[in-house]
Amino acid sequence: MLIKTFIIIFLALVSHIVSAAQPFAIAIHGGAGTILKSSMTPELEAQYRKKLDDAKQLGYSILSSGGTSEQAVLSVIKILEDSPLFNAGIGAVYTYEGQHELDASVMDGKSRMAGAITGVKTVRHPIELASAVMHKSVHVMLSGSGAENFATTVGLEQIDNSIFNTKRRFESLQRAKAKMKASANWLKNEDFRYGTVGAVALDKFGNLFAGTSTGGMTAKRWGRIGDSPIIGAGTFADNKSCAVSATGHGEFFIRFNVASDICARVAYQGKSIKQAGDEVIFDVLEPVGGTGGVIIIDTKGNIHMPFNTAGMYRAARSNNGVDKVLIYREE
Repeated sequence: MLIKTFIIIFLALVSHIVSAAQPFAIAIHGGAGTILKSSMTPELEAQYRKKLDDAKQLGYSILSSGGTSEQAVLSVIKILEDSPLFNAGIGAVYTYEGQHELDASVMDGKSRMAGAITGVKTVRHPIELASAVMHKSVHVMLSGSGAENFATTVGLEQIDNSIFNTKRRFESLQRAKAKMKASANWLKNEDFRYGTVGAVALDKFGNLFAGTSTGGMTAKRWGRIGDSPIIGAGTFADNKSCAVSATGHGEFFIRFNVASDICARVAYQGKSIKQAGDEVIFDVLEPVGGTGGVIIIDTKGNIHMPFNTAGMYRAARSNNGVDKVLIYREE
C-alpha cells in the first residue's frame, strides 16, 4: 500500500515538473500601419492597450490552466472581433458597396490541418467558422454564400451584416472614395490598406496554433481577397518550426508567401524566429514596397513581433517572463 501511494505521489510530482518545465506563450496583433503617438489621444491609446491586455490575459490564463493553443487563439481573436477598435468583426472596414466582407483562417501546428473562409457577411465570429471548416469539413477554404450556408449547418450564429457597422469605418470609406476620385495612387495611404487581428500560441502540450481575422481593405471591390485567409501567406503553424500570423499589405504577403517562408527558414536553415522574421519583413518585403508585420512563436516559447511600419498593435505573454503590450515602433 505504501509503495502504491509512493508511486502515485512520484508520478504526480514528475507530471508537475514536466508541466512546469514546458514553455507556453501567446502573442497577439491588432494590425500594423501609420500608428503614431502624435495622432493618438491618451484616451484612445488607453482603450487599445486595455483591449490588447484583456485579450492577452485571457489567452495566457487558458494556456496556464492547461487549455490548448487552439482554445487560446480562438478566444483571443473573438475578443478582438467584438471590439470596434480593430478591423475584424464589429469594426470591420466597408467595401466599396458599403458592406462588410470578412476573412479568417486557422492552422494547427501538430496536424498541419487548416481552415479558412473569405467574403463572409453574416457570421458573427469569422474565426469560429474558419475553425469549423478545419474540424467539420473535408475542405480547407470556403467562400461567400457557400461558407455562410456551411455555417448554418454547423450551428454558428448568423447575424445581419449591419451589426458590423461603425461610424469611424464609414467615415474612412467616404475618405477612401474621395481619394479614389482624386488619384489613382489612393492606396498609398496606409489607413486604407491595413487592419487585421491575429494570435499565435504554444500550449503546455508543445503544440503551436495560429489564427488571423480581418475585414480586409477599405473600399475593396470585385471580391478582393488579401493574405489573411491564405494559408502560408497570412497564417501558418508547424510544430517543427513556428506559428505566424501576419498583418499588412496583403498582396505582397501573398506574393512572397510570408508566413510559411518564415517557418521554412526556421525549419530548413536552422535560423531563430528573430533572424527569419527580420529577414522576411525587412530584407524581402520592404525593398519591394511590402509593408506590415508578423507575430511569431517557436516551439520553445520564444516570441518575436517584427514590423516595418510606424506601429503595430501587439501584445505577448509567456511563462518565461515575457509580459507586454506595445503599439509604437520606439517601444
